Amino acid sequence: MIRAHLQRLAFGLALLMAHGAFAATPINESRPLDPRGRVEIENVKGSVQVRAWDRPEVKVEGSLGQGVERLEIDGDREHLSIRVKYPNRDGTMFGSGDKSEPTDLRVMVPIRADLEVDVVSADVNVEGVASNELSVESVSGEVTVAAAPREADFDSVSGDLMLTVNSSRVSAETVSGDLTLRGRLDGEVSVETVSGRIDVGTLGTRVQKLSGSTVSGDIRINTALATNGRIMLETVSGDLDLTLPRTLSANVRGESFSGDLSAPGAQINRPKHGPGSSFDHRYGNGDGDVSIESFSGDATLRLQ
Repeated sequence: MIRAHLQRLAFGLALLMAHGAFAATPINESRPLDPRGRVEIENVKGSVQVRAWDRPEVKVEGSLGQGVERLEIDGDREHLSIRVKYPNRDGTMFGSGDKSEPTDLRVMVPIRADLEVDVVSADVNVEGVASNELSVESVSGEVTVAAAPREADFDSVSGDLMLTVNSSRVSAETVSGDLTLRGRLDGEVSVETVSGRIDVGTLGTRVQKLSGSTVSGDIRINTALATNGRIMLETVSGDLDLTLPRTLSANVRGESFSGDLSAPGAQINRPKHGPGSSFDHRYGNGDGDVSIESFSGDATLRLQ
């Protein structure tokens, strides 16, 4: 009896797996697009993979999950919108009662086309685009990017941001996800989290302006500062670690309520009564401006 029951269960499972394998609807669509046009992609769950090529068109492949209403591709050669339509969502990305399966999209876009990706729990992977504008917004999916846009914006709630970009302006924010940023960053950089970790490293470039903040996550920055550049970092309970070249030329100020401060050659000042510590030190000619602040976390400046 037990053996027969197990055989029936195995047979039923095989049927379910076979049904799932054939339930997804394959996608194979192409649309013309100006090499400097704009592409917007929306998906709720599953994945979005974007790659660049040198053709004046957009190609969409992948599979629609079971229960998805349809894939909508609207627009013209200047602006294309690619949206996965889910039931009971009233045209929005959020809703209740949705039993549909994840949808996976693989999209080829012109290398110079502007790109905007909005997802909820779908993972995003973007490689090779060199557009004027790149924007990725996610709720819980992981975001991985290797690209060279002129300007880039990334926003996530609980998903991690793993970014390698060459850009003159980057803004990246998370709530509880970790944020890792690498690349040739020679302009303005803004990074922010609540409880996630921030890790930024520039590759052979000097930033003009860099700002970073976190509540309970740690901040680690390794960069160089342009002449008359500015760096502003602050944390509440997370630790802050800033590494700059030994040739630094800037006025550096540090302040903490209960955390430890450390900076080469700087005198740490502590009041006779009550908590708190601070320092103000000039390195080189003092061309730039650096500020590191913490409440209860440690703040450290390193020169190497």
